[in-house]
Amino acid sequence: MHGKRFALAALLSALTLGVTGIVSAAQADTITLRIATGHPPGVVYAGLMKNFFEPELKKRVEARTKHKINWVEGYSGSIVKVTETLEGVENGIIDIGGFCFCFEPAKLPLHAFQVMLPFGTMDPTVSLAIAQDVYKQVPYLTEVFEKKYNQKLLAHIADGGYNLGTSFDWNKVSDLKGIKIAGAGLNLNWLKYAGVTPVQGSLPEAYTGMKTHVYEGWIMFPSAWVNLKLYEPGPYYTMIGFGSITWHGLTINLNTWKKLPADVKPIVLEVAHDFEQLTGTNNKARYGSDVEKLKKLIHVKTLPDAVRKEWAESLKDWPQQHADALEKQGLPAVQVLNLTLAAAEKHGYKWPVRYKIVKH
Repeated sequence: MHGKRFALAALLSALTLGVTGIVSAAQADTITLRIATGHPPGVVYAGLMKNFFEPELKKRVEARTKHKINWVEGYSGSIVKVTETLEGVENGIIDIGGFCFCFEPAKLPLHAFQVMLPFGTMDPTVSLAIAQDVYKQVPYLTEVFEKKYNQKLLAHIADGGYNLGTSFDWNKVSDLKGIKIAGAGLNLNWLKYAGVTPVQGSLPEAYTGMKTHVYEGWIMFPSAWVNLKLYEPGPYYTMIGFGSITWHGLTINLNTWKKLPADVKPIVLEVAHDFEQLTGTNNKARYGSDVEKLKKLIHVKTLPDAVRKEWAESLKDWPQQHADALEKQGLPAVQVLNLTLAAAEKHGYKWPVRYKIVKH
């Protein structure tokens, strides 16, 4: 969404709601916050925003301070679409937003760093721990939100492990050559380098895209295959193990953050921390149950490790190539990717192909 459209939306929003952040003096103890994401609550992190972050923040603030929280919700793209959330938070159209960094390749090109190392851990709690380790060691990853985009990063968000759902059966990488498969942002390279035809997609239109054969499959975690009923146009779910990726974030507009009462801010950070951990544990718990649900509905199978290794081998040169491109932009890509590789191993993960990334 362009700046002028955002300005108009901001004006309409102000006229409609009469508030941005903390409401008028007549209701000085009520804090109104607009929270939104382009994804539907059926996507795990969006569901946790709605069913955990919102009620938990309201409960804790109202139990421990004199303030009350009033939520204005915008899920499923009703205020901002998946590609608009960063800018929506930046411009104050919404106060708190959840979004995938995959939709911000120009503004946050390094933040999808786990995607640059495919076939990593399938455990979302480990993926989250790896991301937390890397963020601690590279302050830029956190600071850029405040310095460039007028928002504060509240939480990292882990996804369930990615596999491949399709409209047809397949057994080896060569079966996918030339077939149109959807992904989001950088994970399209997992397809391209393996000879598969990549198509940029987003979850809100995934069902229609599969149903109308815009593409014949999706790189997708099982929760979305269940909750968005993608099993209907895609009756084959193949466990290839691309990895669990921590590449979403929850942010708050910096002006809103500064206006929050001093006794509310630490509670926001506390709930955001608990939300962050839940994106790992909840996705991990859901993974197994969602796979079991799929087994009752469609064809689910696990491919041999040899197929996974073959696919990883086809991608082995891409991390270095991508790191080189990011380094030319002045970003510490080589450092971040090597920290990620090491952090995964520290947490007990063994890579099927140990990518080598060096600074030229």
